[in-house]
Amino acid sequence: MTAIHARSTNRDHRPGQHTHGPTSAAVPANPPTTHQLSDHALMGLALDLAARGPLPDPNPRVGAVITDAQGRLIGQGYHRGAGTAHAETVALAQAGTAARGGTAYVTLEPCAHQGRTGACARALLESGVARVVYAQADPNPVAAGGHHRLAGAGVLVEGGHRRAEAVALNRVWSRAIELGRPYVTWKYAATLDGYSAAADGSSQWLTGPAARADVHDRRAECDAILVGTGTALADDPRLTVRHPDGTLRPRQPLRVVMGMRELPEQAHLHDTDAETLRLTLRDPHEALAQLHDRQIRHLWLEGGPRLAAAFLRAGFVDEVLAYLAPTLLGAGRPAVADLGVSALTERLDLEIHDVTMIGPDLRITARPRGGTPQERQ
Repeated sequence: MTAIHARSTNRDHRPGQHTHGPTSAAVPANPPTTHQLSDHALMGLALDLAARGPLPDPNPRVGAVITDAQGRLIGQGYHRGAGTAHAETVALAQAGTAARGGTAYVTLEPCAHQGRTGACARALLESGVARVVYAQADPNPVAAGGHHRLAGAGVLVEGGHRRAEAVALNRVWSRAIELGRPYVTWKYAATLDGYSAAADGSSQWLTGPAARADVHDRRAECDAILVGTGTALADDPRLTVRHPDGTLRPRQPLRVVMGMRELPEQAHLHDTDAETLRLTLRDPHEALAQLHDRQIRHLWLEGGPRLAAAFLRAGFVDEVLAYLAPTLLGAGRPAVADLGVSALTERLDLEIHDVTMIGPDLRITARPRGGTPQERQ
């Protein structure tokens, strides 16, 4: 049976959220050596630093720690967002010449490519560090290769230290890189009998204030919010991220409207509260390709039942976030339109990862069992 948690204890289920500190792991039955304990603790510090990085961002959150040849901490840093210095560069700048002969602890394999900033593998080589320890291998083929470059130059390189925690820290970003498209979270609100609107089309508000505040918290962690023109015309949504008092938050996701119909000039999506992108197309694959080109890693799908069905049929929903109100309608607009399922053997099975009460409402987080349809083929 899935446990039901209070809202205040569920922050660790947030995609990409990191809550583990250097001492979070249980002590093993056979205690490691002092050197291994030092590696464990120092990588824990790097993970905590990485968690300070921005979410969302086109780049992963990365932390780095430098020790000198005697194992003393001499530098630390984290990546503050696209276009800023990488974690290794920040930590090496603090360490200075004392890094020679020391060790670098990095939560992600040091990059080997020249982008808006220099390659971190090269910076580590130039610093003279004798050893590099990293947690997660870089899934990005453009940036990967730092391990081999460092090892080829005579640096002792060790990967996989506290890997699971590093992967959890950048779970959505890593999946987006592996998929070659944005990671898609489909959010919807519905009654217990599966309706998102009454027969007259009214839908505000099915869920309570606590659930709506939770939605804004989670919207804020996404790069873009997508709706179809049907929802845009029917509901005239703002698609902004707001505080409970209604004021705008400092950072706003990209608003994306997909479909062929034009929006009226007075539509909220034409205001200056956030940038809006119009995609005059109907194909989910093409929409995701264009968003991928804009370095959108996490897409929040908040359209109507037909748009949701189109993405589900195409296999482009990676996560379902359902807010269920303790209400019955008996008729109205369903949460999702026809999926083309005519028999139970054709159903799309989901695996539930979290069930949480938020005020009087229920939030369920689920993901396709065994991956998306494309991954299972």
